[in-house]
Amino acid sequence: MREPGRHSSTIALRGSLLTDSASDERPTHALVQRRRMEVWEADDARRRHMARFGRRDTAPELALRRELHARGRRFFVDRRVSTTSRARPDIVFPRARIAVFVDGCFWHWCEAHAHLPKTNAALWRAKLLANRQRDARNEATLIGEGWQVIRVWEHAGANEAADLVEHALDRWDTIAGARHGRTVPCRSSRSSRR
Repeated sequence: MREPGRHSSTIALRGSLLTDSASDERPTHALVQRRRMEVWEADDARRRHMARFGRRDTAPELALRRELHARGRRFFVDRRVSTTSRARPDIVFPRARIAVFVDGCFWHWCEAHAHLPKTNAALWRAKLLANRQRDARNEATLIGEGWQVIRVWEHAGANEAADLVEHALDRWDTIAGARHGRTVPCRSSRSSRR
């Protein structure tokens, strides 16, 4: 039996019971926070809400794809390029081995625009830092496999991002043309008309 006025000594997270000790004492706030950080589990309503958001075809990604397509560039979308990494670049140019990621300011923690939610700030900080670390690992893996990785923030304009991608593709065209003894016309003259 519990003492009057005492709270329950257990907290249910992910189907398991967490307590500070084997006794019927209340867990400390630090323990609960630490356990919550280790177990990233959302309730069903939050899970359904977040499942509605796709991981591809975001507005900034679509704008960049439209701009690149208008400039005559053809590419693959959301394609896995590595056998050792689960990374799926948003836009892929396989012949040039260029992988383009369009990163959202919140989920990839843009230094200029992202802000942490006030609720569960420590939890969100750990989650978003883990996202940045995963991005760095994936980028290092792709670079190690010979890919050029281009990261574009969602707040960058489609023209600016397309210019960056075009520059990388033009450099590849020049190098590939020189290897095969031919000259390749520079496509950046197209982008200057816009």
